[in-house]
Amino acid sequence: MADYSYYIFHKPFGVLSQFTKEVPTHLTLADYIQLPSDVYPVGRLDKDTEGLLLLTNDNKLKTTLLDPEQHKSKTYLAQLDGDISDEALQQLAEGVTIRVSKKPYNTRPAKARRLIGYDIADRDPPVRYRAHIPTSWIQLVITEGKNRQVRKMCAAVGFPVLRLIRTAIGNLDIKLAAGELQELTAVQITKLLA
Repeated sequence: MADYSYYIFHKPFGVLSQFTKEVPTHLTLADYIQLPSDVYPVGRLDKDTEGLLLLTNDNKLKTTLLDPEQHKSKTYLAQLDGDISDEALQQLAEGVTIRVSKKPYNTRPAKARRLIGYDIADRDPPVRYRAHIPTSWIQLVITEGKNRQVRKMCAAVGFPVLRLIRTAIGNLDIKLAAGELQELTAVQITKLLA
């Protein structure tokens, strides 16, 4: 593993998961971090999603983590529009039907739980506030990674996502503030692959 580099980055809201600007006004990883030219993200987080992004030049690791047959878990915290019901949590846990490439797709079962009293740093810019509509937070653990899957799953059960943060990939979790980068050790990579 000595020839490879491994990093985790807490991607802020509004930043693209790439180093190249397609439009001059886009914020990209290059606006926050400078890494060797052969280091790239493993997977993506959409512009509006915050949280854990793993970057490496280890193509074998990339292949392992992105292979849908490996069932690597990804953990998200989602702030939802409305007070999520027990029924909706059960539906998320059992799997729901979303659209992938314009076709219906049944998601794998997930782990879904309501979060109460969980301390989450405010986002910049803040999430919209409406005095008469409550919000709720859930933790959702999935083992696949379809495009905008968590957002689509939550919308399918009637609770659109207002804010989404990936907090873990496998056993590797994030303990960084938004915009912070940390180089990983071989021990942490071994833990991730366990």
